[in-house]
Amino acid sequence: MFYHVTAQLRTEMAGDLRRALLDDTIRNQKPDGQEMVDSLMRAVVTTDGAVEWSEVCYCEPPLAHERQTVLDRFFDEISTRRVDGYQEHRGRRSVEYLDELASG
Repeated sequence: MFYHVTAQLRTEMAGDLRRALLDDTIRNQKPDGQEMVDSLMRAVVTTDGAVEWSEVCYCEPPLAHERQTVLDRFFDEISTRRVDGYQEHRGRRSVEYLDELASG
């Protein structure tokens, strides 16, 4: 199932999230690591500061495993809604935002 995800980044964790996305920490997680990396690399930051992405997940409740292992460490106020497929979101690429926060 596909989900649209909206969350608030814990900005103090931006550097840690950036490293985990790039150093295979998340990618090596089974069974959903590659999907999380791909989804978070597609994510955008909206004008109100929310991070949005779409992701495939078969957990009940949605993103249960992802939240337990990764997402709850880096994000607050995570919400999901079911959608028909991957979506494009408008906003600044979240990877650029992570780079900016991590360097500054």
